[in-house]
Amino acid sequence: MRLALVGDIGGTNARFALWRDSRLESVRVLAAADFATPEMAVEYYLASLGLAPGSVEAACLACAGPVKGEQFTFTNNHWRLTRSDFCGALQLDELLLINDFAAMALGMTRVSETGRRMICAGEAEPDAPALVIGPGTGLGVAALLPLGGGNWRALPGEGGHVDLPVADAHEAALWQMLFAQLGHVRAEDVLSGGGLLLLYRAVCALAGLMPRLVSPAEVTAAALAGDHVAVATLEQFCVWLGRVAGNNVLTLGARGGVYIVGGVVPRFADFFAASGFARGFASKGSMSGYLGDVPVWLVTADYPGLEGAGVALEQALAR
Repeated sequence: MRLALVGDIGGTNARFALWRDSRLESVRVLAAADFATPEMAVEYYLASLGLAPGSVEAACLACAGPVKGEQFTFTNNHWRLTRSDFCGALQLDELLLINDFAAMALGMTRVSETGRRMICAGEAEPDAPALVIGPGTGLGVAALLPLGGGNWRALPGEGGHVDLPVADAHEAALWQMLFAQLGHVRAEDVLSGGGLLLLYRAVCALAGLMPRLVSPAEVTAAALAGDHVAVATLEQFCVWLGRVAGNNVLTLGARGGVYIVGGVVPRFADFFAASGFARGFASKGSMSGYLGDVPVWLVTADYPGLEGAGVALEQALAR
């Protein structure tokens, strides 16, 4: 593979890079709203590097949502992609589309010690699956399976849509507040950027207080400044993320470790490290010991989704 293109496309931003000799080059972040089609965005990206269509021979795009068939509709933006049209416009020999969290999971194989922070100490079992979970626009969940010989398989799913777990009376009272508004309470209804604001409003309602913060960023900033209601909100967010992550470890047997990814948690990394996440993660009754030595890392690397797209493309072409 001479030169390839990798992309990580979300609802707001599209990240592109060149992939050469198993490394990222020339990372650019573009606003999806600025382009009518993904082809136009890629053409603009290549032109910014002095490259014309045909300069890259293969591409891998990591896209939010289930990927199959000739056409793909992006979940959180206006783009649509037809494989044959995309390859024709950009003169590609190969196009691989993968789920964005599959790319994120594969990206964990490239994260160095400097790109992650230990949250729960433990010893990863090298042949066991690892869990990759991350609050962002939604809640992404995937498993990473070692296949041997330096190869990996990512298993994406819709684990963010599982029911929100309730483990004590306080959480049950908050759940009732959320249920009255939503009717069905999924994990990502709370464990996401927008979910943090929803949780804050539920905490205020339970305490009989009028909410005064109007964005997730304000809730986070207020918590870090010591506002007691915002602190309680962010603490509950961390505990619930621990509960959901622990449930997934039990389901998958993910003793290969847990990677917390996404754009939300790194914004309050110190708070998260000192929070009740570890308690929520490991408090599983008779199975608490099973989780007690599973390591958990907070990933702070810049572009793991792009790295994972490169890994996926190399493995696909090798096959």
